[in-house]
Amino acid sequence: MRRTTKTSQPLKSKIEVPWDTTGALNAGSAQFMPLDQIVLPPNQPRRYFDPEALKQLTESIKQHGILQPLLVRPIGGGKHEVVAGERRYRSGIEAKLEVAPVVVRELSDDQAFQLALIENLLREDLNPVEETEGILQLLSLKLGRSVEEIPPFLYRLQRLHNKASTVTHNVMGEVENDSTNNVISDDQGDIELSTHNVMGETETDDSVLNHEPAVNPDLKIVESVFDGLGLMTWESFVKNRLPLLNLPEDILDALREGSLEYTKAKAIAQIQKLDERVEFLEQAIAQNWSLSEIRQRISEKKAADSTLNTESNNYKERFTTATTKLRKSRIWSDPKKRKQIEKLLAQLETLTNVE
Repeated sequence: MRRTTKTSQPLKSKIEVPWDTTGALNAGSAQFMPLDQIVLPPNQPRRYFDPEALKQLTESIKQHGILQPLLVRPIGGGKHEVVAGERRYRSGIEAKLEVAPVVVRELSDDQAFQLALIENLLREDLNPVEETEGILQLLSLKLGRSVEEIPPFLYRLQRLHNKASTVTHNVMGEVENDSTNNVISDDQGDIELSTHNVMGETETDDSVLNHEPAVNPDLKIVESVFDGLGLMTWESFVKNRLPLLNLPEDILDALREGSLEYTKAKAIAQIQKLDERVEFLEQAIAQNWSLSEIRQRISEKKAADSTLNTESNNYKERFTTATTKLRKSRIWSDPKKRKQIEKLLAQLETLTNVE
């Protein structure tokens, strides 16, 4: 159900990292450090750790020790902070190790956080929510914007990029047609063609004729981040991943825990009532329903709810009609019929009291 793990893959990021390792302490070589001198950072890209996977790693570390060094940075007071390798650190603590192999580097807060992001995205088995949030944080650092600004920025970039592609395509088609018909010649330089890049800048007719769209720095940064990660394109991220963060919190929790796939999560999120959705979610996970089973059950549930609402409305309408007629009826002067009404009223009162 979870994505294929990348923990065995070497770190092959094509993303430029903004630190100079020439002044690093013991860069590239490991030393042993007491675990009580190592602490976790206050903010980490990864928030959920699979308990079963941690248990297996702990057992392995008990037998073989920590084989891959932790990357740490000095933070003063004789302490060092984990930059990469939190799972190994946690399992080492659980295995009651006294020391762990480490590589020490001098890194600023931003540099350490960015390295931790890249390391997690490329090497760890992140769930879709953590991966999405991690990419947003990485884009935030690269673009110099807050994390909250990144989703609307990407949506705007997508709209403008699509518009620019359409305009460029149309203009190129016109240029080809005109040149074929010899409408534009060398002495007609007063004819100006322009199109817009994703930031609304114009490019001259020379760039259109040469099929070279104007370069936008922000778009280039976004593209370089996704090319470096090699996980997906930025267009795919905007289309398929950003909507994930709009899912209800109970659905997001299931995704973070790795107990539910994204496609199933989107389907279950259609259930609006919280208690019904939580119950349905628990059943779907416990019984491992397929996506088609989930969709079928949701469809059946919607049909049943619709029928129930229709019947309920019919009963209410019938009751309203009957009481209206009853008020206008002459049966109140008939003692026998009035006794029947009293019995019916008593039954209705009993029903409402039970409710």
